[in-house]
Amino acid sequence: MTAQLNPRGDVAVLVPAAGAGVRLGPGAPKALRPLAGEPLLVHAVRRIAAAPSVHTIVVAAPAADVESVRLMLAPVAPVTVVPGGAERQASVAAALAAVPAGPEIVLVHDAARALTPPALVESVAAAVRAGHGGVIPVLPVVDTVKEVDADERVLGTVDRAALRAVQTPQGFRRSVLTAAHEAAGDPLTDDAGLVEKLGVPVVCVPGSELALKITRPFDLALAEHLLATGA
Repeated sequence: MTAQLNPRGDVAVLVPAAGAGVRLGPGAPKALRPLAGEPLLVHAVRRIAAAPSVHTIVVAAPAADVESVRLMLAPVAPVTVVPGGAERQASVAAALAAVPAGPEIVLVHDAARALTPPALVESVAAAVRAGHGGVIPVLPVVDTVKEVDADERVLGTVDRAALRAVQTPQGFRRSVLTAAHEAAGDPLTDDAGLVEKLGVPVVCVPGSELALKITRPFDLALAEHLLATGA
Protein backbone atom coordinates (compact mmCIF):
# COMPACT_ATOMS: atom_id res chain seq x y z
CA MET A 1 0.00 0.00 0.00
CA THR A 2 1.40 3.41 -1.01
CA ALA A 3 1.95 5.81 1.89
CA GLN A 4 0.29 9.22 1.65
CA LEU A 5 2.43 12.25 2.46
CA ASN A 6 1.02 15.21 4.36
CA PRO A 7 -0.14 17.95 1.92
CA ARG A 8 -0.04 20.40 4.84
CA GLY A 9 3.37 19.28 6.05
CA ASP A 10 6.27 21.71 6.22
CA VAL A 11 9.13 19.23 5.66
CA ALA A 12 10.89 18.14 2.48
CA VAL A 13 13.33 15.24 2.73
CA LEU A 14 16.18 14.90 0.23
CA VAL A 15 17.77 11.48 -0.23
CA PRO A 16 21.05 11.50 -2.20
CA ALA A 17 21.22 7.93 -3.48
CA ALA A 18 23.63 8.01 -6.40
CA GLY A 19 26.75 6.75 -4.60
CA ALA A 20 28.53 3.54 -5.56
CA GLY A 21 29.12 2.25 -2.02
CA VAL A 22 32.38 0.46 -2.79
CA ARG A 23 32.89 -0.61 0.84
CA LEU A 24 29.89 -2.92 0.49
CA GLY A 25 31.74 -4.71 -2.30
CA PRO A 26 31.04 -4.83 -6.03
CA GLY A 27 27.49 -4.68 -7.29
CA ALA A 28 24.63 -2.22 -7.62
CA PRO A 29 24.80 1.34 -6.23
CA LYS A 30 24.69 1.20 -2.43
CA ALA A 31 21.16 2.56 -2.08
CA LEU A 32 19.89 -0.22 -4.35
CA ARG A 33 21.57 -3.09 -2.49
CA PRO A 34 19.08 -5.54 -0.99
CA LEU A 35 18.27 -5.68 2.70
CA ALA A 36 15.85 -8.44 3.66
CA GLY A 37 14.73 -8.70 0.05
CA GLU A 38 14.19 -4.98 -0.60
CA PRO A 39 16.64 -2.21 -1.59
CA LEU A 40 18.01 -0.03 1.20
CA LEU A 41 16.35 2.93 -0.50
CA VAL A 42 12.91 1.34 -0.21
CA HIS A 43 13.35 0.80 3.53
CA ALA A 44 14.59 4.38 3.98
CA VAL A 45 11.77 5.99 1.99
CA ARG A 46 9.11 3.90 3.74
CA ARG A 47 10.26 5.16 7.13
CA ILE A 48 10.58 8.77 5.98
CA ALA A 49 7.05 8.64 4.54
CA ALA A 50 5.72 7.49 7.92
CA ALA A 51 6.81 10.76 9.55
CA PRO A 52 3.68 12.95 9.88
CA SER A 53 5.33 16.28 8.95
CA VAL A 54 6.74 15.15 5.60
CA HIS A 55 5.24 16.94 2.60
CA THR A 56 7.79 16.02 -0.10
CA ILE A 57 10.46 13.37 -0.69
CA VAL A 58 13.05 13.90 -3.42
CA VAL A 59 15.52 11.13 -4.31
CA ALA A 60 18.65 11.80 -6.34
CA ALA A 61 19.31 8.48 -8.11
CA PRO A 62 22.11 7.32 -10.41
CA ALA A 63 21.46 8.97 -13.77
CA ALA A 64 21.11 5.60 -15.52
CA ASP A 65 18.58 4.35 -12.95
CA VAL A 66 16.17 7.28 -12.59
CA GLU A 67 13.22 5.57 -14.27
CA SER A 68 13.76 2.22 -12.58
CA VAL A 69 14.05 3.93 -9.17
CA ARG A 70 10.86 5.89 -9.86
CA LEU A 71 9.00 2.67 -10.65
CA MET A 72 10.52 0.91 -7.65
CA LEU A 73 9.39 3.63 -5.23
CA ALA A 74 5.94 4.22 -6.71
CA PRO A 75 4.28 1.53 -4.53
CA VAL A 76 6.03 2.89 -1.41
CA ALA A 77 5.27 6.62 -1.46
CA PRO A 78 4.83 9.53 -3.90
CA VAL A 79 8.47 10.43 -4.52
CA THR A 80 10.16 12.79 -6.97
CA VAL A 81 13.25 11.19 -8.53
CA VAL A 82 15.97 13.29 -10.18
CA PRO A 83 19.39 12.40 -11.63
CA GLY A 84 22.14 12.64 -9.03
CA GLY A 85 25.66 13.96 -9.54
CA ALA A 86 29.15 12.52 -9.36
CA GLU A 87 29.55 13.90 -5.82
CA ARG A 88 27.09 13.83 -2.94
CA GLN A 89 26.94 17.61 -2.83
CA ALA A 90 25.81 17.73 -6.46
CA SER A 91 23.11 15.16 -5.73
CA VAL A 92 21.80 17.15 -2.76
CA ALA A 93 21.79 20.35 -4.82
CA ALA A 94 19.85 18.63 -7.63
CA ALA A 95 17.29 17.28 -5.14
CA LEU A 96 16.97 20.65 -3.41
CA ALA A 97 16.24 22.34 -6.73
CA ALA A 98 13.31 19.94 -7.26
CA VAL A 99 11.53 20.78 -3.98
CA PRO A 100 8.25 22.57 -4.75
CA ALA A 101 7.10 25.78 -3.12
CA GLY A 102 5.78 25.20 0.38
CA PRO A 103 8.10 23.28 2.71
CA GLU A 104 10.47 25.58 4.57
CA ILE A 105 12.22 22.80 6.50
CA VAL A 106 14.57 20.61 4.48
CA LEU A 107 16.09 17.39 5.78
CA VAL A 108 18.94 15.54 4.07
CA HIS A 109 19.00 11.82 4.72
CA ASP A 110 21.30 8.95 3.75
CA ALA A 111 19.57 5.96 2.15
CA ALA A 112 22.26 3.87 3.86
CA ARG A 113 20.60 4.72 7.21
CA ALA A 114 17.69 2.58 6.10
CA LEU A 115 16.31 1.75 9.57
CA THR A 116 16.05 5.34 10.82
CA PRO A 117 12.79 5.61 12.77
CA PRO A 118 10.17 8.20 11.75
CA ALA A 119 10.40 9.66 15.25
CA LEU A 120 13.95 10.84 14.54
CA VAL A 121 12.76 12.58 11.36
CA GLU A 122 10.16 14.38 13.47
CA SER A 123 12.66 15.25 16.20
CA VAL A 124 15.08 16.91 13.78
CA ALA A 125 12.25 18.75 12.01
CA ALA A 126 10.87 19.98 15.34
CA ALA A 127 14.24 21.48 16.29
CA VAL A 128 14.41 23.38 12.99
CA ARG A 129 10.80 24.48 13.46
CA ALA A 130 11.78 25.83 16.88
CA GLY A 131 14.14 28.30 15.21
CA HIS A 132 17.47 26.58 14.62
CA GLY A 133 19.11 27.05 11.22
CA GLY A 134 20.86 23.68 11.29
CA VAL A 135 20.21 20.53 13.30
CA ILE A 136 22.05 17.19 13.42
CA PRO A 137 21.18 13.98 15.29
CA VAL A 138 24.12 12.61 17.24
CA LEU A 139 25.23 9.82 19.53
CA PRO A 140 27.98 9.97 22.18
CA VAL A 141 31.33 8.51 21.14
CA VAL A 142 31.85 5.42 23.29
CA ASP A 143 35.22 4.15 22.03
CA THR A 144 38.56 5.53 23.17
CA VAL A 145 39.88 7.78 20.39
CA LYS A 146 43.59 8.21 19.67
CA GLU A 147 45.25 10.88 17.55
CA VAL A 148 48.03 9.39 15.40
CA ASP A 149 50.60 10.69 12.92
CA ALA A 150 51.30 9.56 9.34
CA ASP A 151 53.35 6.63 10.67
CA GLU A 152 50.53 5.44 12.95
CA ARG A 153 52.37 6.58 16.07
CA VAL A 154 50.05 7.68 18.85
CA LEU A 155 50.23 11.39 19.57
CA GLY A 156 47.68 11.42 22.34
CA THR A 157 44.23 10.47 23.58
CA VAL A 158 41.33 12.66 22.46
CA ASP A 159 38.81 13.71 25.10
CA ARG A 160 35.69 11.97 23.84
CA ALA A 161 33.42 13.96 26.17
CA ALA A 162 33.35 16.71 23.54
CA LEU A 163 32.90 14.34 20.57
CA ARG A 164 29.70 13.15 18.89
CA ALA A 165 29.02 10.64 16.12
CA VAL A 166 26.78 12.35 13.57
CA GLN A 167 23.81 10.70 11.87
CA THR A 168 21.11 11.75 9.44
CA PRO A 169 18.62 13.17 8.71
CA GLN A 170 20.28 16.55 9.08
CA GLY A 171 17.77 19.39 9.12
CA PHE A 172 17.91 23.00 7.93
CA ARG A 173 15.81 26.00 7.20
CA ARG A 174 15.35 25.88 3.45
CA SER A 175 16.92 29.30 2.94
CA VAL A 176 19.99 28.30 4.94
CA LEU A 177 20.62 25.08 3.00
CA THR A 178 20.09 26.86 -0.32
CA ALA A 179 22.60 29.55 0.62
CA ALA A 180 25.09 26.93 1.82
CA HIS A 181 25.02 25.08 -1.48
CA GLU A 182 25.23 28.29 -3.50
CA ALA A 183 28.35 29.25 -1.53
CA ALA A 184 29.94 25.79 -1.64
CA GLY A 185 33.49 25.52 -2.93
CA ASP A 186 35.14 22.15 -2.41
CA PRO A 187 32.60 19.32 -2.25
CA LEU A 188 31.83 18.06 1.26
CA THR A 189 29.99 14.91 2.28
CA ASP A 190 28.28 16.67 5.18
CA ASP A 191 25.64 19.34 4.63
CA ALA A 192 26.04 20.60 8.17
CA GLY A 193 29.67 21.34 7.28
CA LEU A 194 28.52 23.60 4.46
CA VAL A 195 26.14 25.38 6.81
CA GLU A 196 28.88 25.78 9.43
CA LYS A 197 31.00 27.55 6.79
CA LEU A 198 28.25 30.16 6.49
CA GLY A 199 28.62 30.86 10.20
CA VAL A 200 25.16 29.49 10.98
CA PRO A 201 25.06 27.67 14.34
CA VAL A 202 24.29 23.95 14.12
CA VAL A 203 22.74 22.27 17.16
CA CYS A 204 22.49 18.61 18.17
CA VAL A 205 19.53 16.44 19.08
CA PRO A 206 19.71 12.85 20.35
CA GLY A 207 20.16 10.32 17.56
CA SER A 208 19.04 6.71 17.38
CA GLU A 209 20.93 3.44 17.49
CA LEU A 210 18.65 2.28 14.67
CA ALA A 211 19.99 5.03 12.41
CA LEU A 212 23.23 3.11 11.85
CA LYS A 213 24.92 3.66 8.51
CA ILE A 214 25.01 0.49 6.40
CA THR A 215 28.44 0.78 4.83
CA ARG A 216 30.15 -2.61 5.23
CA PRO A 217 28.94 -6.21 4.90
CA PHE A 218 28.93 -6.43 8.72
CA ASP A 219 26.52 -3.46 8.91
CA LEU A 220 24.23 -5.17 6.40
CA ALA A 221 24.20 -8.35 8.49
CA LEU A 222 23.43 -6.32 11.63
CA ALA A 223 20.56 -4.53 9.87
CA GLU A 224 19.17 -7.88 8.72
CA HIS A 225 19.22 -9.08 12.33
CA LEU A 226 17.53 -5.91 13.58
CA LEU A 227 14.77 -6.26 11.00
CA ALA A 228 14.28 -9.89 11.92
CA THR A 229 13.81 -8.86 15.57
CA GLY A 230 11.19 -6.24 14.75
CA ALA A 231 13.18 -3.03 14.22
